[in-house]
Amino acid sequence: MSAIYDLVLGITFAFLYRSAFGWLGIAGQLPQFGGYLTLLGAFVFVIGIAYFLVFRGDLRQNRDLILVGTLYKLAYCAVVFYYFSRGALPHLIFAALFGVVDSLFFILMVECWIFLGRKVQV
Repeated sequence: MSAIYDLVLGITFAFLYRSAFGWLGIAGQLPQFGGYLTLLGAFVFVIGIAYFLVFRGDLRQNRDLILVGTLYKLAYCAVVFYYFSRGALPHLIFAALFGVVDSLFFILMVECWIFLGRKVQV
């Protein structure tokens, strides 16, 4: 699910950021140089591909990549909730939807990473 979620968000913010900001009613908060949002959208898209590759592969073999993805979710949550606490988000959706969803994915990924780290006893 995280793969699909990040692929969709990546495409949206890489190619349709003007429409997304307009739909949210925050078009006036777009950066002067749109390349920043395109780059961030591209990063989110690439991590979505990474989540898909981990999903279709051997989870135990990809445990280190699961950790990277987990840290990615933690980074987003930390940044968004920091700016939310300061009242500096351009729209509540960045915390109320994206922050909450990424927090849930973070928890699930931590659980997966810990589970895969346990020794398998046969």
